[in-house]
Amino acid sequence: MSSHLSSVLPTTLSILEAAVRRHQRVVFATSLGKEDMVLTDLIGRHGLPIPIFTLDTGKLHTETLALLDDITARYAIEIERMVPIQSELDVLAAQQPFAAIFESVEARRACCNARKVRPLARALEGATAWITGQRRAQSITRAHLPLSEHDAAHGIEKLNPLALWSSEEVDFYLQHNHVPINALHAQGFPSIGCAPCTRAIAPGEDERAGRWWWENPEHKECGLHGNNVNNPRRPLTQLATTSRTV
Repeated sequence: MSSHLSSVLPTTLSILEAAVRRHQRVVFATSLGKEDMVLTDLIGRHGLPIPIFTLDTGKLHTETLALLDDITARYAIEIERMVPIQSELDVLAAQQPFAAIFESVEARRACCNARKVRPLARALEGATAWITGQRRAQSITRAHLPLSEHDAAHGIEKLNPLALWSSEEVDFYLQHNHVPINALHAQGFPSIGCAPCTRAIAPGEDERAGRWWWENPEHKECGLHGNNVNNPRRPLTQLATTSRTV
């Protein structure tokens, strides 16, 4: 285990365990990417009572959906699938053709709103905190990501336990613990979203370069993480670490 991973891993586990103690209901939103599989493994490995859900937008890759069965087989965890409301998709389709997402940021965000943001709001009903797999190193919009923040849109705490992890540390953890991952990662997809909005990246490209590749980097957020856009640097929440190892 790398020397830095031996530091951030206990901190991450401490954040998860503290969230269970402090909150009446804390939930984890998984996109089924590498980072989220690290958190899924920690939750399953340590038997943490944290319900997990994913936003099934209706546009996911078949490889992404196949991972749900792998998770159930490995951890005996059922991931709740939050789907868009069909009537809302019908309204969106009447307002703009799907191809409009490639023509303007506003049109693309309208699609994300119907397929991701509104289902997320329903998933967080009754929760007092939620967990994400975001990392600072993923993109410029996440460069100052804190370990804990207030989610003003939903009025609850938002935890980013992997904020300080590097991509190398994520890969090391997954390989060392034989964690199942999306088959698309082996095909050049480090970050995976909806199929129409995700492509493989070329060597040397930023790991999120394949997400909404036609847009400028500062626009590459879907609306789930509104604090990331135009947000000044905030100090990290001071969280105690434990000596527990994984």
